[in-house]
Amino acid sequence: MDYHGGKWKKLRKRILKLDGYVCQIDKRFGIKTEAQTVHHIYPVKEYPEYQWCPWNLISVSNANHNKLENRSTGELTKLGKQLMNMTKPNVDWRKKRYGTK
Repeated sequence: MDYHGGKWKKLRKRILKLDGYVCQIDKRFGIKTEAQTVHHIYPVKEYPEYQWCPWNLISVSNANHNKLENRSTGELTKLGKQLMNMTKPNVDWRKKRYGTK
């Protein structure tokens, strides 16, 4: 995955805008925190077929990104695995959860 390429930068910007630049993890707890990062719910290394799917991307704060993924190894944490288990492939969780497009 090329995180410096134009395709990723464009999609990242689209996802942040779609989520209102708000961390979607904190939002679930009624906390409004700025999102700086877009996280792959299903890791690209294991699920390359989902790397460009908007339903697989979630806007998060840097702090929550560190809680979802071990930044040294790229492995999901317990919280990251819980998020993945709550997210069904090809189902737009944004519409289901928040009623937005």
